[in-house]
Amino acid sequence: MRALCIIAGAFLLYAAAGLPVAQAQEDEPVFLVAHPMFRDLDYRQTVLIAAPAPNGGHVGVIINRPTRRSLASLFPEHEPSKKVIDPVYYGGPFSRGALVALVKSEKTPGAGSVRMMDHLFLAFRAKTIDHVIESTPNDARYYVGYVGWRPGELRREIERGLWRVLDPDLGVIFRNDTEGLWEELLQQTRRIRARAPGAGAPRRVAAQS
Repeated sequence: MRALCIIAGAFLLYAAAGLPVAQAQEDEPVFLVAHPMFRDLDYRQTVLIAAPAPNGGHVGVIINRPTRRSLASLFPEHEPSKKVIDPVYYGGPFSRGALVALVKSEKTPGAGSVRMMDHLFLAFRAKTIDHVIESTPNDARYYVGYVGWRPGELRREIERGLWRVLDPDLGVIFRNDTEGLWEELLQQTRRIRARAPGAGAPRRVAAQS
C-alpha cells in the first residue's frame, strides 16, 4: 500500500521537531472525555484514548468519530483492505492524510508502534499497518489522523478542566456503536464526582463497557 508511506516516520518527525504532539496524565493511559464547554470543532463531544509517547509527551486518537468510509474505499487496489469490517474513524487533526491503527495484540505489532495499554498498540508505520491488515485485519481499528501533546501539555489541559479523566477500557474502544459514548462517559464522571466529598481535582474512574 504505497499510499500508507506518508505516515512512515511522521510521528518521529513531530517528536524531533518539538511540534504540538498531545499528552496524557503522566505515566499511564487514560480516557479523555471532553468537557461540555470544550467547543473546538476537532474535539467537541469527543472521547480519546491517550498514553505516554517516546518523546516524553502523549499520543492518542479520538475513538467516537466513525467516518462513512471503509478502508477498501480508501485503498481500492489493496485487496486485503476489503476484509476490514469496521469503518475508518477520524482519529484527530494531526497528519489528517495519514492512516494509523489501534491494534489488539499481546505484543507489539511491529516497528513504529506505541504501547497504549495492556494488549493495545497504536501503529504508525506503513509496513506494520500493512502487516496487520494482511494478517489480522479485524483485530485493529483504523484512523485517519491522530492527536499529540508536548511534554506537560496534557496535564495542563486537564488542570484547566478541558478533559474529564477515566481509566481506559478495551471493550469500550472496540465496541461497534460509539454513538452516545461521549454522553455516557460524561454522565459516569459526573456520578463519580458527585459521590466524592470535596471533589475538585480531576479524578480517574474506570470506564464501564
